[in-house]
Amino acid sequence: MGLYEHTFLARQDLSTAQVDALSAEFTKIIEAGEGSVKKTEYWGLKSLAYKIKKNRKAHFVMLNIDAPPAAVKEMERNIAISDDVIRHLTIAVEELEEGPSVQMRKETERRERRERRERD
Repeated sequence: MGLYEHTFLARQDLSTAQVDALSAEFTKIIEAGEGSVKKTEYWGLKSLAYKIKKNRKAHFVMLNIDAPPAAVKEMERNIAISDDVIRHLTIAVEELEEGPSVQMRKETERRERRERRERD
């Protein structure tokens, strides 16, 4: 089985619950293909550098996947059909990252700095 990092951008007008439901749907597709999703990270609603399909913002979600290529292809096929996903990218990796991703660590560091400034 292969190891993959998959990131998708969902439309800005979706709620967080709807984005979680999309993640769960993609996870079910991977599991049906005898794979597994090792980690799911919701990175939040972020501004885009340019408009994509009339959206200025998007919900960012990252999945760490351990699955055969056929399961990943099926997930990507379903994503292409979905109107809620505006962009997606799947990358094959040598090993899956343990702990929070760089994006999540950056958010944690910002939050900690903000809290320190408020205390001082």
